[in-house]
Amino acid sequence: MAATGTLFEQGPEQVGLVTGAASGIGAATASRLAQEGIGGLVLVDRDAAGLQRMAGALPLPKARVLACTQDVADEEAWTATAALVGERFGRADLAVANAGLAGGGAIVDYAFAEWRRILAANLDGAFLTLRASMRLMQQGQRGGAIVVVASAAALKAEVGTSAYAASKAGVLQLARVAAKEGAGDRIRVNCVLPGGVTTSIWRTVPYFQDLVARTGSEDAAFSAMAGMATPLGRYATAEEVAEQIVWLLSDHTAAMTGSAVLIDGGYVL
Repeated sequence: MAATGTLFEQGPEQVGLVTGAASGIGAATASRLAQEGIGGLVLVDRDAAGLQRMAGALPLPKARVLACTQDVADEEAWTATAALVGERFGRADLAVANAGLAGGGAIVDYAFAEWRRILAANLDGAFLTLRASMRLMQQGQRGGAIVVVASAAALKAEVGTSAYAASKAGVLQLARVAAKEGAGDRIRVNCVLPGGVTTSIWRTVPYFQDLVARTGSEDAAFSAMAGMATPLGRYATAEEVAEQIVWLLSDHTAAMTGSAVLIDGGYVL
């Protein structure tokens, strides 16, 4: 740990990769890493316009930010992205596998194509992110730290969440396996499990759309949902989750790997 009290002793030299970086938890995490004085940032998202806006808003020189527009479930795209990262920075030291999709519906009515769409983005995407990041860290021979964003849905069953919950349960176990495999190369892998978070991903959920229509605003809808299911009566913000992610990436958690940190306001109790 740095004597200055900073989170990253080698911050100016480290290179971080964040998926789903155009908005929500990914954008908040990228912003926090930039504030910590990261040496380079690789931003990955399929939203090209949002990614460029995010890259331009970071307090880092352009040469230290690489924006890669791709689907995280696209294996060929990851090959190209890894090559770009190697060319620009030579390695990766930190990574956040955050990109994902939400969706809902009863199993008996659920289209298999929708099941595959959610599993591809959430589980396949996490696997490909981990594989690319761990390879880049092995190339750098400096170790590294990775945080995988799962969900409290990995632990608690709710009606209508089959694909999302199954994908996040898979992500949780995937992170644990990666932690064991990466330990020999000094690569730490931990997981965060957010409950409700006030991000734009909810806009794709029909129930939330209906609740917004009934309550009159997104803020009111979030308050209503949090009041029904969360003992603390509030959802986390993307910035609050990002703080926990950055903490797990930092020197302060050098002895942690394979851990799962709940950020759910008591939802799973």
